[in-house]
Amino acid sequence: MTVLIAGCGDLGTEAGLRFAAAGREVVGLRRSPQKLPRQIRGMHADLAKGLPELPSDVDIVVIAVAADTSTEEAYRAAYLDGTRNVLDALERQGLEPRRILFVSSTAVYRDSGGAVVDESTATEPTRFSGKVLVEAEDLLFARTRGTGTEAISLRLGGIYGPGRTRLIDQVKSGQAVIPAQPRHTNRIHRDDAAAMIVHLTTMEAVPDSVYVGVDDHAAEMGEVMRFLAAELGCPEPPTAAPGGASDGGPGDKRCSNRRVRATGAELTFPTYKEGYRALLAGEGVRHP
Repeated sequence: MTVLIAGCGDLGTEAGLRFAAAGREVVGLRRSPQKLPRQIRGMHADLAKGLPELPSDVDIVVIAVAADTSTEEAYRAAYLDGTRNVLDALERQGLEPRRILFVSSTAVYRDSGGAVVDESTATEPTRFSGKVLVEAEDLLFARTRGTGTEAISLRLGGIYGPGRTRLIDQVKSGQAVIPAQPRHTNRIHRDDAAAMIVHLTTMEAVPDSVYVGVDDHAAEMGEVMRFLAAELGCPEPPTAAPGGASDGGPGDKRCSNRRVRATGAELTFPTYKEGYRALLAGEGVRHP
């Protein structure tokens, strides 16, 4: 049986390599399939514009699309149109996979004033990105309700890892500024996010419909910046003036991974310290 990665970019490729290492056939859909490693059979598809032709023995589908730009139009094309086209393609070919996992985001939650957020928290996004993701989740759940397909939304925190070093670069260049008001951040290393995808789609237990995918520690932004400065041997970033331009940013919330951890999901990088130290040491952890 085949695993289909719809939107086989960086995260999808890492998940695909892990599926392949476990002995699964993996097909990756993307606009440039020639860039995929040999372990993943690439197929050309522009998911935002049309219905792809899918393998006839699809058992697991992972929808891991990404918007080209940070605009509402781009988000709707990628997440909403892309998800609809994958579902339409499955229906057109009469395919009913065992599980479909949609890669969503903790952006579906609003500012909670630093309170703990989990799967039971209402989705009340204030930004277009979160609103579009909620629409895509609702579409997936509506289309799979009453079928033999188990639908999962994995709401990932901010992904970091190989090639995703923005915060390191800011601290190193002296451009980082610590928010005046304490603000928690919710992260997940790319490799741990990929491992969660594989775990949730292959575990024997019947999955819940929603999981929050973050590491074990919702760290305060200033704490992370000071840690990176110390590891890099750089000056500690300055703190923004209260109410200044650098004192804004996403809302303050602490996302809990208790539900996904209860399924037996393991983390190679349980906190930002292990993850960033591996990055600084040049350790790009790949599939097992």
